[in-house]
Amino acid sequence: MSIAKILKENKSTAFSFEILPPLKGNSINGVFSTIDKLVDFNPSYINITTHRNEVAYHETESGVFRKVVERRRPGTVAIASAINHRYGIKTVPHIICSGYTKEEIEYELIDLSFMGITDLLVLRGDKAKHDPRFIATKEGHEFAVQLQQQINTFNKGEFLDGSTMNITTPFSYGTAGYPEKHDEAMNADTDLIFLKDKVDNGAEYIVTQMFFDNKKYFEFVEKCRNAGINVPIIPGLKPIAVLNHKSMLPKTFHIDFPDDLAKELIKCQTNDEAKALGIEWCIYQAKELKAHNVPSIHFYSINAVNSIVEVAKAIY
Repeated sequence: MSIAKILKENKSTAFSFEILPPLKGNSINGVFSTIDKLVDFNPSYINITTHRNEVAYHETESGVFRKVVERRRPGTVAIASAINHRYGIKTVPHIICSGYTKEEIEYELIDLSFMGITDLLVLRGDKAKHDPRFIATKEGHEFAVQLQQQINTFNKGEFLDGSTMNITTPFSYGTAGYPEKHDEAMNADTDLIFLKDKVDNGAEYIVTQMFFDNKKYFEFVEKCRNAGINVPIIPGLKPIAVLNHKSMLPKTFHIDFPDDLAKELIKCQTNDEAKALGIEWCIYQAKELKAHNVPSIHFYSINAVNSIVEVAKAIY
């Protein structure tokens, strides 16, 4: 059963979370450790992020700097398979435009199809760190909807070179939504137009960017419904875990803290105080969302696994 069908047929709010592949050189045991802490809450699925190549400059012995293209977090496809095999939990690898050619994406789709992993989250991805704005990879895609169209064509069994294959189980996929607007969108209305385009082109559900004000999520859902977007919309939550989150999260993810939370955050003097507040606030958010029968609550677990355990204990 696809994630989209699970979300539509669930009678209660599902639990899911997102993990990062380990840094190159680290083992998969850290990933397993995260899952071991959360598996008792019966996750319906686990998302695995994908990361683009980045340009780095390494100094040689002669003092000359050599340009190197490297991927700091490889292994998304392999980790998705390993989790599925070890835990029997449905996995959702992210497929992104950023840093990938159409051919590389096609090979990734072939590998996933062979392994029976047919749920995806389809995203444009972030810009390269050294670029002032997002620049499409040569022979790649500029927009997520173009990537969706490639997946749709793949689902028909058609490859880039014109060859064909019988696809037993087509890919099902979701996309991202932004209750507080994507930072590159001209305004909230144009952001909604592009989101509807992604749904019209095959996205079967939406996972939101993290937010800390439930009112913004509810308003976002209402705007989506009024625009004719009727797929499940999954709220994404992240508990504040350390003191510097009070500035880092708004800056990095272009979000605002509601006044009540901001006032309490200002009072925090230590990481422990910030973490305790983060757990309390996330429980409050999750309880309210669950009371409104959201199809699932998706937790961003990076640097917040132990906090999510406490939240899940209170909610699930």
